[in-house]
Amino acid sequence: MNIVIIKYNAGNIESVNNALSRLGVKAEITADHEKIRNADKVIFPGVGEASTTMEYLRNQGLDKLIVSLKQPVLGICLGLQLMCSHSEENNTSCLGIFDEKVTRFIPNPGEEFITKVPHMGWNSITNLKSRIFSKETENQYVYFVHSFFAKLGEHTTATCNYINPFSAALQKNNFYATQFHPEKSGTVGAKILENFINL
Repeated sequence: MNIVIIKYNAGNIESVNNALSRLGVKAEITADHEKIRNADKVIFPGVGEASTTMEYLRNQGLDKLIVSLKQPVLGICLGLQLMCSHSEENNTSCLGIFDEKVTRFIPNPGEEFITKVPHMGWNSITNLKSRIFSKETENQYVYFVHSFFAKLGEHTTATCNYINPFSAALQKNNFYATQFHPEKSGTVGAKILENFINL
């Protein structure tokens, strides 16, 4: 099976590749349009800032390429946010694969020291509705690091609660995305990556 990780100006690419290696899966990290288009599965990871990353994707023609893909695509963290319609982070127009909008966490008054931003660490996911999740994943803990989140919407396939409920995962057709980092989420995350590879 031909697995590709999209190479662009974002972090956590190597950690995703290492997680796949632990599963015995060999992936290629590339920005080559032809290789991405012909892959069996595509992973779109990301740690970074929305506007500069979208500018980079547009300059490389990766924005149009990603939305045109027909095989299963998995966005991770910033990858999920960039697959949405818009991000409040520097007022950024994104890829528009999902209709959901991305907004910044704002702690409730008086709770600034309890619910800090970014949302960082382990939190549970519920209301799972996607084939990348196994039944036993319900209520399990996965690892998050983010200051912005996708609101709940018609494409939400997992919910997490931090300050308010938000989309921990999204899916539309062949596009899957997780706000959390499956590559940093232990055996639960490994199973999610495995389920995606086996779609």
